[in-house]
Amino acid sequence: MTDAQKALIVYRLARANECLDEARLLMEKGHANTFVNRLYYACFYAVSALLLLREASSAKHSGTRSLFHQMFVKTGSIDIEKGQLYDRLFDNRQKADYADFIKFNLEDVHGWLEEAEQFVYLIEAFVDKELNSKTL
Repeated sequence: MTDAQKALIVYRLARANECLDEARLLMEKGHANTFVNRLYYACFYAVSALLLLREASSAKHSGTRSLFHQMFVKTGSIDIEKGQLYDRLFDNRQKADYADFIKFNLEDVHGWLEEAEQFVYLIEAFVDKELNSKTL
């Protein structure tokens, strides 16, 4: 793995955490749809970083989702529940951003923040472990 690839992984994990921070602010302001968007993007950036460990990426969100399941969920490296969370956030982000007359209730979705935080932290730990084992 090149230094540029490592730098991109670190950047994407930083973006994941930035999205979590943005989600917290949006939750405080009551902007549920955009809150859902930022939760998805936090997980998306984390997954994108994870895929780079295997030198994989996709130009489409659906491709990123497919590669994540194929390379990490189906192999048991990442729990199926985390894969289902990613799918749920993907689907709900689509609704929040593109469907007419969809208005998420913050009371219904506020618990997703903790789930997304755990998802990102899990992937950060996985990435750290992988990177550290490659440098030894």
